[in-house]
Amino acid sequence: MTTSSTSPVTLNVELGERSYPIHIGADLLGDPQWLSPHLAGRQVMVVTNEVVAPYHLERFKAGLPADLEVRELVLPDGEATKTLDHVSRIWDALLEAGFNRRCTLVALGGGVIGDMVGYAAASYQRGVAFIQVPTTLLSQVDSSVGGKTGVNHPLGKNMIGAFWQPRAVLIDTATLATLPAREFSAGLAEVIKYGLIRDADFLAWLEANMVALRELDGEVLREAIRRSCALKAEIVAADETEQGVRALLNLGHTFGHAIEAHQGYGNWLHGEAVGTGMLMAAELSRRLGWLTDADVARTRRIIAAAGLPESAPAAMGKDDFLSRMRLDKKNIDARLRLILLRGLGDACLNDETPPALLEALLNDYPRS
Repeated sequence: MTTSSTSPVTLNVELGERSYPIHIGADLLGDPQWLSPHLAGRQVMVVTNEVVAPYHLERFKAGLPADLEVRELVLPDGEATKTLDHVSRIWDALLEAGFNRRCTLVALGGGVIGDMVGYAAASYQRGVAFIQVPTTLLSQVDSSVGGKTGVNHPLGKNMIGAFWQPRAVLIDTATLATLPAREFSAGLAEVIKYGLIRDADFLAWLEANMVALRELDGEVLREAIRRSCALKAEIVAADETEQGVRALLNLGHTFGHAIEAHQGYGNWLHGEAVGTGMLMAAELSRRLGWLTDADVARTRRIIAAAGLPESAPAAMGKDDFLSRMRLDKKNIDARLRLILLRGLGDACLNDETPPALLEALLNDYPRS
């Protein structure tokens, strides 16, 4: 990883009394100035997983004030663990330690840990404080910001959960040096998403800087994360509980969640499924007359440059897609609602896609 002397930056998610900062920079773990002001009391439960713990747990704990009562819980790794059974392990640990309503949960890990810890915090004693310390690119630019928490169900992804905002988000870009290349590419899908839905200039910046990003250039990384988080914070502040504009953040997710559920959670990484899903949404947008062939080709090039798959799973047919897409949370009154593109950088929510057009896409979209 190429390091940079650039100072950390702080953004804010503006939600009135529940507003909170996002701190972004290298080597923030272990520095108490970023975390201590946001602890609710003396009791702290750090929840991580067996992959993240050896890299980051001790360094994180070293930055906590000495007078705290600190407990830790190390869970198994993987999307398949994002279940109520594993959330129950968090509740069990809190109860066995006698943690009260002024405790703070810390999610140290990727999106699975963040979602489960957030849901545990939202539910424990009807709501306690939690802090996000995301260690994957995907969680740093997306799932750690905005307060969506929850678990998966065999029939659908993220179908059980709650909106529960963290007290702070601490993004240490140095943690990405320990991330496998496949998982880093999966995170890039969510970064690209922001350019596609809302910021064509950012999309062009990503095209120009993709090589430096994949080489973990510190300054470029920080800027990509900053711009992604700024866009996410702006959207969350305008629509916290996804009644309108926040739904645009789900570009590619209806197709992608269907892939994840069909293939078995964890066999396709979330970002891989979203990357393919965004290409499917772009192609459907072209068939509706909104994007040009050149727009779709450009979208395909940046997805490929990020190291993401472009084709749908070979064993997944039209009916496999439709049966799972009908369970999507955005759907209302049995109407399938998709996030599509009227242009690059201009997303929209559409519930009037002609069924025959969608079925044609699902029939002939490339498989591999």
